[in-house]
Amino acid sequence: MSRRASRSGFGLLVALLRPRRRPLGFALVWTLVEAVPGLVSGLFVANAVDDGFLAGRPGTGLAWLGLLAAAMLAGTVATRLMFPHLAAVVEPLRDDLVRAVVTATVTRAARGESPDTAAVSRLTGQVETLRSLVSALLRTTNGLGISLVSALAGLLVLSPLAAAVVAGPVLVALAVFLLLLRVLLARQRGLVLADERLTAEATPILSGMRDVAACGAGEQAYAAVRAAVDAQAAATRALARAGAARRLIVSVGAHVPMLVLILAAAPLTRQGRLSAGEVVGAVTYLANGLQPALQSMTGILASWGVSLAVTLRRLAETVVPPPPEPSLAHACPPAGFELTARGLTFAYAPQATPVVQGLDLRIPEGEHLAVVGPSGIGKSTLSLLLTGLRRPTHGQLLFGGIPLDRVPERHLRSAVALVPQEAYVFAGTVRENLGYLCPPGVPDAWLHQAAERVGARALLDRLGGLDAEIGEPGALSAGERQLIALARTYASPARLVVLDEATCHLDPAAEARAETAFAARPGSLVVIAHRISSAVRARRVLLMDGGTARTGSHADLLARSRLYADLVGHWSNTPPPAAHPLATRRFP
Repeated sequence: MSRRASRSGFGLLVALLRPRRRPLGFALVWTLVEAVPGLVSGLFVANAVDDGFLAGRPGTGLAWLGLLAAAMLAGTVATRLMFPHLAAVVEPLRDDLVRAVVTATVTRAARGESPDTAAVSRLTGQVETLRSLVSALLRTTNGLGISLVSALAGLLVLSPLAAAVVAGPVLVALAVFLLLLRVLLARQRGLVLADERLTAEATPILSGMRDVAACGAGEQAYAAVRAAVDAQAAATRALARAGAARRLIVSVGAHVPMLVLILAAAPLTRQGRLSAGEVVGAVTYLANGLQPALQSMTGILASWGVSLAVTLRRLAETVVPPPPEPSLAHACPPAGFELTARGLTFAYAPQATPVVQGLDLRIPEGEHLAVVGPSGIGKSTLSLLLTGLRRPTHGQLLFGGIPLDRVPERHLRSAVALVPQEAYVFAGTVRENLGYLCPPGVPDAWLHQAAERVGARALLDRLGGLDAEIGEPGALSAGERQLIALARTYASPARLVVLDEATCHLDPAAEARAETAFAARPGSLVVIAHRISSAVRARRVLLMDGGTARTGSHADLLARSRLYADLVGHWSNTPPPAAHPLATRRFP
């Protein structure tokens, strides 16, 4: 794993834990108290043997053992007191991570990148893994490190000679462990990437089984998934083989020192260089301190720790936004709100027929444009392009004279609003829903006025006013949700509003009221029309017909375009309503 990636993953964890320094500090303090028995156990046992039982003073020996029991009791109490502080660190971690993942995914989608729902699913799974790993590691690694240090420090205080006997094998074991960690990190990352590749291969095939069967592509689909499964299995086996070396570390670092100490005990005690109590105390440190610590280190750090490091890196690569490009960091807001398309082309795949092709269009400030065309011709795709939610394959969009993809994101999302057919209403008060796109402190009078203008006042009264709670948005009808979304957008500061069949669940009168309100509102209005009346009300109409597009007033297109006349006849068998009084206004 690269150092830069390691730093980004570690930086993500530090950023998540930084607001919880206080409970983390308390948890560390109680961990130190919890480690006291491991620090004093060998000393107390040695004194119990040398000064007590071997000296013919069993009371003294029992007193030392009683002190050890008291230390163990204190460690148990410290463990109990540590858990509430540990919970205060760990439990909010998942919410923060989910929020970071979702925010990053939505932000990238808003920038025009295609949303990857499979990645969201994977990352939320990794979020839960990370939460569990952090919880386990915070609980164990503090005690693990302190136990290891306590065992070695206690052994050194008890007998420097015994410490020297075991130091060599322990240092060799630690060096091998550090080398093994690098291998395990690479193998664990390979397994995570193999899992993700398997998901990426299998998801579209499973969701398109009917098409696979219809095209007779079963063998190709099987081969693709089988290759991903084989790669995932190979990565799992490679990780398992690397993990098998952990037993060697415990043998070299704990079993070999104990064997060496036991073999050297007899000559060293005869020479008077070690006492029987020191031998027993040293064995106590090795058996109760060093060996469990090494077993935990190789078992926990080499599995949980490696998984945590790899998962942190994957999350950091996803949720940490890339630094802005120098050319974008100093971008200036556009001059005005005119939108211009030059040679605008978009296709969903390199070999696919473009949905929008070579479109030249100018939407000046104050324009009221209706977009019409047969179903599936690309009208909704055009709405995504005009609002910057998709990037064109070719061509250019200028907003206020600046390329749309170079407009500062905050300015673009404030100046441009898209209202889709499926209106979004969230659980909360009516005020929160209507004022969601407004700057802080928007007066209630303006929200009331916005609702009145688009025809949502009766709905507002029925719900109980701005303070009423919308507990279950699904209880509202599709038309009521559209009225709330329209009032929200009307109240916003957006100067270019695109309504993508945003009134399809309203009756014609309600639709006319809403569109008329937006047309009279400062700014430009683009309506993806689903009724002929929307085109009649507009000042200009854009007719999409696959590779060609025409603009003009309703009357112009009715006279010049057979397709438009057919659409008008399809939409309505009744005479169209009177044209908008400004429908004859011309724009270059």
